[in-house]
Amino acid sequence: MNGSIQMGRVYGVPLRMHWSVPVLVVLLAYGLGRDTLPAWIPGLSSTVYTLAAAVGAVALMASLLVHEIAHAATALRQNMSVQDVTLWAMGGMTRMDRAPSAGAAFLVAVSGPLASLVIGGIALGAGIGVGAAAHRSVPAALLVWLGWANLLLGVFNLLPAAPLDGGRVLQALLWWRTGDRDRADRAAGRGGQVVGVLLVLGGWVAFARGVPGGLWLALVGLFMALTAGAERQRAVIGSALRGVRLGDAMSSPVATGSDWLAVDRFIDEVALGARHSVLPLLDFDGRLSGLVSLRHLTSVPAERRAEVRVRDVAVPLSQVTTGSPDELVNDALDHLRSGAGGGVRVVVVEGGRPVGIVTGSDITRLVQRRQMAGGGRAV
Repeated sequence: MNGSIQMGRVYGVPLRMHWSVPVLVVLLAYGLGRDTLPAWIPGLSSTVYTLAAAVGAVALMASLLVHEIAHAATALRQNMSVQDVTLWAMGGMTRMDRAPSAGAAFLVAVSGPLASLVIGGIALGAGIGVGAAAHRSVPAALLVWLGWANLLLGVFNLLPAAPLDGGRVLQALLWWRTGDRDRADRAAGRGGQVVGVLLVLGGWVAFARGVPGGLWLALVGLFMALTAGAERQRAVIGSALRGVRLGDAMSSPVATGSDWLAVDRFIDEVALGARHSVLPLLDFDGRLSGLVSLRHLTSVPAERRAEVRVRDVAVPLSQVTTGSPDELVNDALDHLRSGAGGGVRVVVVEGGRPVGIVTGSDITRLVQRRQMAGGGRAV
């Protein structure tokens, strides 16, 4: 995710933090120190409330991280590749390959909420125990607050609506029952859109009645509705492209250029006559070495284009999604990396040399053709 920095690794998986996390910590600490703690344990100094609230907010972020690590660890046990785990303002996100089976999908989905419920139960029990031993103590209040927050997080995430974990559980169950993954994805996406709209409406009503948290609930609902709609659309595309190979979807031939050329020469000899906004680069042996976008080329100042090599502004091969002509389009899209210029970019390679490229426009055109040939569209 753009705007995030790496904090470390767990099980070899990079842990990242988005810039919005410190903002969320401050907001949580403000509400906890200004309202919740003074109401539960009145009479303490503002310094105590502030420090306790900061500890509580950081502890909640740590429990969110454990939630996402549970997803990642379970995915690794199911032999799934995990790209990274990122904390951000809406909670957390674990990027991983699609599950190979309904059972694996179910285990990965349910592991996060279970971790939150376990943390919540332990924290709540510990808080009650500490409170019994030391009446109206700050540690007891923080533990109880953390426990209820994690229990709420676990229950909320089990709502049967994508992109929540409950939506993933629903996807897995429907996939297991019907044997149709795309149909299960569409059903969970519809559920996510409905729940998202309801949260938006409920949040705005609450905010209009003077509840500040209603605005946050509305933002969460909007995010859910948009993400669920995108996932549903991906399921429709996946269904339309079922069985289609990259060789049938690619644009060919594709303009290529040598990566050792200067930018000005590359623009004159290759880019100006190309049909695509992203172009494959070749090394001295004629093999694919990376991608360069027109945006990256034009970002080089005119006075430096004669001295800067194209490979110096290109996306390296390690960040390029490639596939053979016989590989299924859906399999290639599942492993899509963040390529140059964003969007869908799959370079079709045969014998180490690019023979075509599949872009978002190619996918859209192919989906429309197959839907017309089928007499309708998937919903």
